[in-house]
Amino acid sequence: MIERVPINTELTKKTASPIEQEVEVGLRPQTLDDFLGQEHLKDNLRIMIGAAKKRESPLEHVLFYGNPGLGKTTLAHVLANEMGVPVRVTSGPALEKAGDLAAILSNLQKGEMLFIDEIHRLNKLIEEILYPAMEDHVLDIIVGKGPTARTLRLNLEQFTIVGATTRLSLLSSPLRDRFGAVYHLPFYEEEDISQILLRSAGLLEVPLERQAAHMLAERSRRTPRIANRLLRRVRDFAEVKGDGKINEKTAEAALELFRIDAFGLDRVDRHILETLIETFDGGPAGLNAIAAATQEELATIEEVHEPFLLQIGMLRRTPRGRVATPKAYKHLGYPVPNVISQ
Repeated sequence: MIERVPINTELTKKTASPIEQEVEVGLRPQTLDDFLGQEHLKDNLRIMIGAAKKRESPLEHVLFYGNPGLGKTTLAHVLANEMGVPVRVTSGPALEKAGDLAAILSNLQKGEMLFIDEIHRLNKLIEEILYPAMEDHVLDIIVGKGPTARTLRLNLEQFTIVGATTRLSLLSSPLRDRFGAVYHLPFYEEEDISQILLRSAGLLEVPLERQAAHMLAERSRRTPRIANRLLRRVRDFAEVKGDGKINEKTAEAALELFRIDAFGLDRVDRHILETLIETFDGGPAGLNAIAAATQEELATIEEVHEPFLLQIGMLRRTPRGRVATPKAYKHLGYPVPNVISQ
């Protein structure tokens, strides 16, 4: 038996702040049936869960990757609920010392889950400790320093690690290979986003017409987190400027006030495209140049704005840099140059 080490509650949080619980967790699906969209992924997870239950063994280690707001954290909690086990939550940047990870792992009971968000930001020392823990369920701890140092091996209970990352390429190959299943979460279809909005409106007790839900879905960047955020903001608008009901007219007025256009582009998205067209003649231009010209952080452009602009076909990557597409010119009201339109 291993001695249970007291857990640093700052590193493994089972509950969020009261505001987060009310806003985010309250809308979070608890089962795969409640989780709308990503049907192919859910089919795979159902097989994994069913097989693990049939063998009466813990779930294999699972890694989810994809853009922010697509449901990686939600799926981790859904997996725990489906398996009927607790889940502890931490993140890569929070695990600074080997002792932090040792305390968490030694406290995990059989079958419990450990969810590590931003797992690509684990430091190398923590990763080295994680390898034998994931593969052999043992924990190698170095006791002492210098010539008197020795390695102490502790047996761990069988547990499941669920990792989430937005940057799969930054995950080291040895760590990535130790996950039994690696799943990509793509952007959602608009119809799925509409269903998510209707479900969220029901939980928030907000009257939402289907036409309004469809409009919000079109402008939600095919991302559930953004869709729910827009729903809450439009709800506030409807309560202050209207009768509390969200219809198509109310939704359109609110989105116009928030400066979110028909494609879901916000002010920063349009500023990036306008700068690329006006300052760099449509490109190609490097990210550093675009960041300097727009006064936006390079990482923000690359990780937040660029993926969606690429997805909807308003931006194109080339070996020489980023290029605005004819679709971007037309949407922003600029004449399309002949060299592009051909």
